[in-house]
Amino acid sequence: MSTVPEISFPRHAVVIGAGAVGLMSAIHALDQGLEVSLLDFNPVGSEEAASYGNAGWLSSHSVIPPVEPGMWKKVPGYLMDPIGPLSIRWRYLPRLTPWLLRNLASARRERIRATARALRTLVVDARTLHLDIARRAGVAHLIDTSGVLHVYRSRQQFDGDAFGWSVRRELGIQWTELEGEALRRREPDLDPAFGFAVQVEEAGHCKNPGAYLQALQAYVLARGAHRIDARATGFRIEEGRLKAVLTETGEIACDAAVICAGARSKALAAQAGDRVQLESERGYHALIRGHEQAARAHTPMMLSEFKVIATQMETGLRIAGQVEFASFEAAPDWRRGEIMRDIALKLFPGLPRELPAEDVRYWLGRRPSTPDGMPCLGYASASSDIVHAYGHGHIGLGCSARSGRIVAQLLAGQTPEIDLAPFSPQRF
Repeated sequence: MSTVPEISFPRHAVVIGAGAVGLMSAIHALDQGLEVSLLDFNPVGSEEAASYGNAGWLSSHSVIPPVEPGMWKKVPGYLMDPIGPLSIRWRYLPRLTPWLLRNLASARRERIRATARALRTLVVDARTLHLDIARRAGVAHLIDTSGVLHVYRSRQQFDGDAFGWSVRRELGIQWTELEGEALRRREPDLDPAFGFAVQVEEAGHCKNPGAYLQALQAYVLARGAHRIDARATGFRIEEGRLKAVLTETGEIACDAAVICAGARSKALAAQAGDRVQLESERGYHALIRGHEQAARAHTPMMLSEFKVIATQMETGLRIAGQVEFASFEAAPDWRRGEIMRDIALKLFPGLPRELPAEDVRYWLGRRPSTPDGMPCLGYASASSDIVHAYGHGHIGLGCSARSGRIVAQLLAGQTPEIDLAPFSPQRF
């Protein structure tokens, strides 16, 4: 890895990617006194961005990677079930195999504990960090700080997740148990078959991620940043110093850059001298509109049984989650969106059994995921003028506020506020 450069100001940074991490990086880079250009070819808050359609969680307890001890035993079953909680399209399997093998190898208890300790430093205080930024951008109403639920059918089912919760307890994360009538009072529209939950008070959620990102970009531009609508293709580096970001329409002269292009970051990382293992982990959601009186998630809730999260958004009831591995360009399998709809029907008996088609909207997003469940944060090998900031997987929105602060610290040549060794882009 390149050494930290001697920084001279003014410094012009091109932030590649106007998603949650990119916008937070731009905000904090402006705070550091840098000139900032946002580079993206999708409109901000676009449905093409992974953050647009996620569950909106700002969960400082999301420290357990999406892999569990013994998961390798379940993979054959997943492969045989194209619409199960994890799906892999057969023709994509040869390309995915190196990533998948490393992913399964990380599913050891001590490895998961180490990952959780590292991720906690990145996600802690997520809701308060976002609320501060949202206030600055004039959209504090989009950030809810009242906690989230993890819902189970019974205490026995919760006990099946004992390892993950024990790791959280070791990190100082606390929760309150709700059972029976207490849960009914909290979530009256939820199927009574779900009789146990834990509430994590330190978490929060965003009520409309797409609108939030649009507000953040407006704030960035109002502070003097520029937006360039183009696709980045690489870098011009001379004697270890960045001279320009290359795009399909020409060069952008600059002396710093941030790679935060989500699932498209892998090729840019290679151009910056680092071969990273990054896959497009596709997720779907179903948004049910117009039935708030019959079915409302009063608290955002994770349903462990189905591997989904139900969140009441400004735009409707969103059911999001599960995993599909396929090429970035592969056509959506909208059966997976219909699974989200059918799970909603199981969770909320008040919904009509035959939902009108016009009341349900489906979406596909692509999470940028590393095999060990941790993002890439740090300087590039080819030049310390380039910073990696991608690979946040399922927790990108929650991680984005602190990730943006860290990016700005690196751009300014400062010591980052947390240890970045676990997140090294060179660890692959």
